[in-house]
Amino acid sequence: MFRKLVEGIYASPQIGLPDIELARAMGVSLIINNRPEMESPDQVPGAEIAAAARAAGIAYVAIPVTHAGFSEPQVRAMADALEGATGPILAYCRSGTRSTLLWALAEASKGADPDDLAAAAAQAGYDLTPVRALVDMLVSRAG
Repeated sequence: MFRKLVEGIYASPQIGLPDIELARAMGVSLIINNRPEMESPDQVPGAEIAAAARAAGIAYVAIPVTHAGFSEPQVRAMADALEGATGPILAYCRSGTRSTLLWALAEASKGADPDDLAAAAAQAGYDLTPVRALVDMLVSRAG
């Protein structure tokens, strides 16, 4: 269920409370929730995931992304979360796509190679095409 993007970074569809134990067993130090609250009636509320994560010794942060797209504050928040983590990171949303796209944008804002980002996303089953122009722009600004 957790898809490896690069070493220490995983994306996932919506997680449930039992998935917290799997994340802990994998050494995950931070869970990033990229899903807005009440996006669908079957989603586990972020507060429940946060409480379970903290009980398992895992940090938690919410950086919700709607289908309206990505903002610069979201990209900055994701970059800060990635930099501040002390171990593996699990980011999730409905399908894992928004988490993957936001990860790529955050990495691009730090100057990561766009082709490497696209390849990492693709090997995990995700496509950066919807944000590729933005990735390229962020890389050019970073460097």
